[in-house]
Amino acid sequence: MTTTGMIDMVARRTSATRRMSAPPAAIFDLLADPESHALFDGSDMVTASSSKNAERLKLGSKFSMSMNLKVLPYRIGNTVVEFDENRLIAWEHFGKHRWRYELEAVDAATLVTETFDWSTSRVPKAIELAGYPKAHLGNIERTLERLAELVER
Repeated sequence: MTTTGMIDMVARRTSATRRMSAPPAAIFDLLADPESHALFDGSDMVTASSSKNAERLKLGSKFSMSMNLKVLPYRIGNTVVEFDENRLIAWEHFGKHRWRYELEAVDAATLVTETFDWSTSRVPKAIELAGYPKAHLGNIERTLERLAELVER
């Protein structure tokens, strides 16, 4: 399947959409399970995840991810800030930029859009200067590819 992506510097969003041959609930179940995030992360930075109570994510849930940036391992806490069962989930960390997933049922498939939204960031200019909007497009496309592989089995 083809993934279509775009970078909108005015809206401060990088996103891509992919059609997946799976129902929204099956896809959302993976997104709402922080323990599965390392399985589909296209940046290869997420090495493990855990929620404080190991429950399915919901609005306000806090969870952390073990990350690895090149050779620098670190852990980052996240909070679910947008949530609509089987349709939308987004989380942010202390920097306030968001990772959002939107699901739309279409026939017997689902359109999944992942967005890196730095419009809510504390330092959006720093994100732009670091080159993250462009770098994240490839990561998002790989994430959607891996997510599709998991749900289309």
